[in-house]
Amino acid sequence: MGSVFSANVRRDSPTGDASANHEEAIIVRDPSGDQISEGTRTPGSNSSLTPRSSPRSSPLPERKMSGALFLRPSPSPSQSRSPSPSRKMVSGEGRRKSSAADAMKARILVKTGDQEKSGTDANVYIELEDNNGLKTGNIKLDNPFYDDLERGKLDTYHLPLPEGFGRVVRLYMRRDRKGMLDGWFCDYIIVQDPRFAHFKKHRKLDKNKLLAPGTVLCDDDGVAPKAEYYFPVHRWVNHTHQYVFEEFACCLPQDDPCSDLRRLDLEEKRRFYQYAIRIPDGPVQVESLPGDEKFSDEYFWTFTKEKGRLLAQTTFIQWSTTKWNSFENFRKVFKKFKQNLGEPKCVDVWKQDTWFGLQRVAGTNSVVIKLCTTLPDKLDVTNETVSEFLEGLTLDEALEQKKIFMCDLEILEGLPCKDNRILSAPIALFYLDKTNHLMPIAIQLMQQKGPSNPVYTPADPPNTWLLAKMFYNNAEAQHHQGSTHLGLTHILMEGMCVCTHRNLSPSHPLFKLLAPHFLFLLAINSRGLEKLVSIGGWVDCCMTQGVTGILALIARSVKSWRADLHGIPQEEMKARGVLDPNVLPFYPYRDDAVSLHYAIEKYVTKVLNHHYDTPEKVREDTELQQWRRELVTPTSEGGVGIKGVLGDDEVGFTDVSEVIPITTTIIATCSLGHAAANFQQYDQYAFVPNYPGILMGNPPTEKKEYTDQDLLMLLPNKCMTLDIVLITKLLSKRGTNSLGDFEMQYMYDPHGVQAAKELENDLAKLSLEVKMRNLDRELKYEWLDPAHVPNAISV
Repeated sequence: MGSVFSANVRRDSPTGDASANHEEAIIVRDPSGDQISEGTRTPGSNSSLTPRSSPRSSPLPERKMSGALFLRPSPSPSQSRSPSPSRKMVSGEGRRKSSAADAMKARILVKTGDQEKSGTDANVYIELEDNNGLKTGNIKLDNPFYDDLERGKLDTYHLPLPEGFGRVVRLYMRRDRKGMLDGWFCDYIIVQDPRFAHFKKHRKLDKNKLLAPGTVLCDDDGVAPKAEYYFPVHRWVNHTHQYVFEEFACCLPQDDPCSDLRRLDLEEKRRFYQYAIRIPDGPVQVESLPGDEKFSDEYFWTFTKEKGRLLAQTTFIQWSTTKWNSFENFRKVFKKFKQNLGEPKCVDVWKQDTWFGLQRVAGTNSVVIKLCTTLPDKLDVTNETVSEFLEGLTLDEALEQKKIFMCDLEILEGLPCKDNRILSAPIALFYLDKTNHLMPIAIQLMQQKGPSNPVYTPADPPNTWLLAKMFYNNAEAQHHQGSTHLGLTHILMEGMCVCTHRNLSPSHPLFKLLAPHFLFLLAINSRGLEKLVSIGGWVDCCMTQGVTGILALIARSVKSWRADLHGIPQEEMKARGVLDPNVLPFYPYRDDAVSLHYAIEKYVTKVLNHHYDTPEKVREDTELQQWRRELVTPTSEGGVGIKGVLGDDEVGFTDVSEVIPITTTIIATCSLGHAAANFQQYDQYAFVPNYPGILMGNPPTEKKEYTDQDLLMLLPNKCMTLDIVLITKLLSKRGTNSLGDFEMQYMYDPHGVQAAKELENDLAKLSLEVKMRNLDRELKYEWLDPAHVPNAISV
């Protein structure tokens, strides 16, 4: 979470980053990773970009799973604050030489957020109080000849300490209304007491950098003074209140010394986080995008540049290729430009039945396949239809031995589509052969059997069978985008994100757990619906269902979703009969998703059990209870309408064991759920015949011979194909840090920091396990390697 870095920084200029200060500087990256300033080591990111701070950040390169640094602001009594072993230290340790006056001044680091208009022209005052009730008196945060507290800045101030001043226990903060722009969003305040700090001497690394190893702290027994105190704020500071923060600012509402102020702040926040239903009969979304939720400038321009780069490459492809007059010509495009675009894995194998089976267990929509023990009456399949593909078994024997699997896209039946297009609602049967390959044995393209709805099998002419597989994948592509991807990650989580902001204070431990996983969610949804899911947008032009169909499918999917079933991978897979590896041996999505979900659940459990160590704390937490109440209230009555949230509908949550599952579900959906559905899109969609988002014709109603030209006529034209390539390539880019490497640190309390550290260790081990599994897998499945799973839905 944190990274220490160094640079040559002048401290002798009044226009410096903080105050005109001639003492030796400790160079840090702040918790959002975006400023170099005087101070001590704080958590940050490894990016060379400039992320937005609380609660957002810029796209960052993938982190290494080992060697990341975590801040331990207040170790337990049995621990000591020591330098990270991953950092090389130098000799010459000792207290920094300073005057007596310097030794009696606390250094105050104040971080202003990077939201729009977050900087202030107002006067801001702070005061410290120690464990004996002794106060420092107010100090105005003002450095001479310097524009203080501007957007994104980390500023440094000095506050004289009274003689005998002890351990800091409270920080008081207020502001006035002076200046043209008096609003202020404060990320955090760090108080450093040089009387109790040891410093390492600087060592020059090269002509441009200094080594600043940071501060070495003594044991913290919870009573004696120490060198650093952390006060996360993460909110707009209202001029009408004086704020009181205890260290770490992490408490339940019943324990907050400013509970009335906390309630008023939430009431104000609800004005900006209002619900709206934009999709007919659909889930709630945010009414209008709050300014705090917008993309950072760096994040926005990074993706804009990437889009421009890809446009240049695809335009060149358009000029340098002929029309799609053969599948081989189609294939050569990716072969020729594989250095620029990357070659989808399917290019050489897309026609094979083995590949068609692998798409069900390791593709971008691996949540449909289920065990079939009895054939549904609507499926026109008999033993004679498929017996030749069952390796000597009868159909009844194969069913009894759990060898038959099914994909049933019944949810697509009757879906309204653009221009009255006809969309398949297929049923596909698969047989698990002796080599544990899932082989397709029958496809019925519509739900109800009949003479105009034939069952296709591998015994049909090759192109006839290939046509059936293409129409199946065309239908599943609609399900993937409308249900698995947009509906059950982006849109579903949007309502939960809005509910969290409306009901949980930034000081609430549950808010601190969830906030890193909502990074850019509202912004990407707002921009996605505006640019991609709109009349004339990408979905409308490049998907069979169009905007009309995808919105209807989102509404259908969210309405049937339950937190206690679909929100827990193990329960959802058990319901489909595929949780047991003995039943379906090769199912990479299952193996990696279950392991990752367990790691997230362990992390959530450790944090919440600490704060809710008695049932009374759960029942008396008014914010938590209101959060649940609003989550489960039907959308028609102003709530989010989530089904399957544990607890009592009258009393609410009664025990922490009821809070853990829904919290884990939200974090898992924003991370592993979205990663599995999103980042494989280019590999699946870009080579259009493999997983066609659109086919230019209706599903066949009879069996007949088809030529390659007949199949090519169904594919979109070259211009539309290049749009598909461009968008799916962009959507497959990762925009934020890997899971556990949080862009912004919210939890500073020792227990929360330790839980986050343990999560990082667990994810590092799991990442290694996934890499080891992939060494033996027929098809590598890297999408749920924790090193590649982002914290949030940001693309």
